[in-house]
Amino acid sequence: MPRLGIVDLGSNTARLVVYSHEPGKWFRLTHQIREPVRLGEGLGRDGNITRSAMRRAELALTLFSEYASSTGLTDLEILGTSALRDAANREELLESLRALGLEVSVLSGEQEARLGVLAVANGFELSDACVIDLGGGSAQVSFMRDRDFGSGRAYPLGAVRLTERYLHSDPPKEKEVEALEKAVANELGDVVEEVAEGSLPLVAMGGTIRDLARVVQRRSRYPLMDRIHGYFLELEALEELTARLLGIKTKKRARISGINTDRADVIVAGALVYRWLLRRTGRKGLWISGHGLREGAFFERSLPAPQLIWDLRSFSVQNLLRQYARSGGHVDQVRHLAGQLFAELQPLHGYGAQEADLLDAGAQLQDIGLAVNYYRHDRHGGYLVAAAPLNGFSHREQALVSLLVRYHLKGRPRLGGYRRLCRADDERLLVALVACLRIAEHLDRSRSRKVEGLRVKTTSKKVTVEVLSRVELETELWELERHRDIFRSAFGRKLQFEPVLISD
Repeated sequence: MPRLGIVDLGSNTARLVVYSHEPGKWFRLTHQIREPVRLGEGLGRDGNITRSAMRRAELALTLFSEYASSTGLTDLEILGTSALRDAANREELLESLRALGLEVSVLSGEQEARLGVLAVANGFELSDACVIDLGGGSAQVSFMRDRDFGSGRAYPLGAVRLTERYLHSDPPKEKEVEALEKAVANELGDVVEEVAEGSLPLVAMGGTIRDLARVVQRRSRYPLMDRIHGYFLELEALEELTARLLGIKTKKRARISGINTDRADVIVAGALVYRWLLRRTGRKGLWISGHGLREGAFFERSLPAPQLIWDLRSFSVQNLLRQYARSGGHVDQVRHLAGQLFAELQPLHGYGAQEADLLDAGAQLQDIGLAVNYYRHDRHGGYLVAAAPLNGFSHREQALVSLLVRYHLKGRPRLGGYRRLCRADDERLLVALVACLRIAEHLDRSRSRKVEGLRVKTTSKKVTVEVLSRVELETELWELERHRDIFRSAFGRKLQFEPVLISD
């Protein structure tokens, strides 16, 4: 499969990501290397990249180049951002990199902002948003309109730059914090007023906000610990964490689970920017994007114009399926029967299209655990779904799909550790979805696809499911006997199956 490597040479870190992909159909992150180069070192003081920072950048990019050469990666793009954009002596570094055979494309502030918006457009089911990408040297604030770049620009508010200019004490003094916040207000005053007047959701990206969110998740024992993308970081939690970080020294911050040690000295500046932003806009929190500049660049290169994934939820499910095991026509048969049964039972359960979509996702993903092992593949599959980048689904929805896969064969469906993510009546929903999925699964246990369709007749005490087929279904109906109890739990009715022979 084609592979594409993208290097983000930022003000704090340099990162290589490698994607395997089939253009427009599926993609997967297959490798990444992160190096703390601190390229923005010194920019906040005299506007120049230091010699030591240049050397670190040269070593990091040489490492990336050697990795590409040794693994046969021929498609490698290196992108420079704020530090290279703003440094007075950037040509000196670019020339030294060219001498090593490395060509860097330096992005303008608007180009960087556009790629951030593209990453959000293909990572969230949002049409409009305010996108904030706070890096080491700058912060891009952009507006996404109808999944397209509306406007945006870069501001000199990166975590490294702000730390060098304002936070000289460890831990920072109150007057230093006030000076930093005043600088942020001077830069972002007008744009923040525009955000505050509307109802646009805020989406934040970059290593700083991911570290902050990760700390909050780990302290609260968040059920989907591996899922940063799509997490909603509340202002209250950010306030508490920022106050804690302001009260301790860098060495102690570096020991906090979730914070990269090379970011411990500058993370306070980033936290202060986000705290100020949420306070001034009156928002209760913001959404965290696991996608950023690198993903935006990947989408720009790998997707046909206008570089958008049109049905994000469906694509995410199919993208995951293509990476793991799929049981051929059996999955399609289970999808068909489960969806039909759910629709026929709608007068009983009262759920709609959103819940049907969760069932469909669970039906498609039910057997991906086979990629790990046949035995306990239901449990393996549940884990794979919980850990996967299932973009377009909320964390609650992803938890429910994971549980659908986990219980698609057996066991009493329970929310368990995911209860905190779910609504009060979601256990009832889970049981109903599992009942439909299990019945559909066992109607095709032989993989022979004998069943043509289902019809449901309901009385106050009983549900009769007519099973339509062109052949006798003795073994299939015998298989269904074991599911009467879960059906009664889900729908409060006795279950009966009635075979119906059909002909051309």
